[in-house]
Amino acid sequence: MAQAVPVRVRPSAPYNGGFDMLQTYLPVLCFIVIGCVFGLGPIILGWLVGPKRPNKAKLAPYECGFEAFEDARLPFDVRYYLVAILFIIFDLETAFLFPWAVALRKIGIVGFSAMMFFLLILVVGFIYEWKKGALEWE
Repeated sequence: MAQAVPVRVRPSAPYNGGFDMLQTYLPVLCFIVIGCVFGLGPIILGWLVGPKRPNKAKLAPYECGFEAFEDARLPFDVRYYLVAILFIIFDLETAFLFPWAVALRKIGIVGFSAMMFFLLILVVGFIYEWKKGALEWE
């Protein structure tokens, strides 16, 4: 017959009301409070202390200088999208070409071919922009 092995039971620590967990997360709570004070404090302080002298010029629309005369949900020209694509083409190209040029000797032919493929995709986008007339300004 097999003998029963006695099981040792560790005495559990007394419950301290979650104080251990509070001690663990107290620095995180402090950073959140400090961040909120530094973020919201100047805004609230400026609202409380700043002068409040509204006039007609301050309450006027400031984006374009005149009142809206059409509905904001009207379709707009596709050239806005084309300009955004053009920006992405040149922005991505410069953002990726500098690190690539610095590490070209280490990455070898695989890195070179990957960048050539990337540039090919950018050239296709550039040709699309050119054909759509995004480069011609009126």
